[in-house]
Amino acid sequence: MAVLVFNAMPKGFKATHEEIGTGKPAVVFVYDPNFTSSNTQTEQMNAARSQIGDDALFLIARVGSPAGEQFQTQYRARSSDILLFSASGEVVDRARAVRSAGEIIQWVGSAREADAAK
Repeated sequence: MAVLVFNAMPKGFKATHEEIGTGKPAVVFVYDPNFTSSNTQTEQMNAARSQIGDDALFLIARVGSPAGEQFQTQYRARSSDILLFSASGEVVDRARAVRSAGEIIQWVGSAREADAAK
């Protein structure tokens, strides 16, 4: 069973959340393998990450995992929600999947602007 769960996870995304609030904006997607939109959203996140690089964090909260369940409870997030956090760890915005790579890039820019305004 653990092998199936591991294989169903999208590659290249951390599923832990302790980096939120450590100085970079963070995009966290509530990944549910039962939704086809989850694969599309992670593809768009990868495209955005390829342009943004290390200037932002791209994470997932996997539905059914302990870390994912804790994240969902803490932030009242549902399957296929995508949340934007400021560099200081505050929720700046949230939306439903699917957001395009371009939208995510603009979104991360808005988080940087929110941090700069403080």
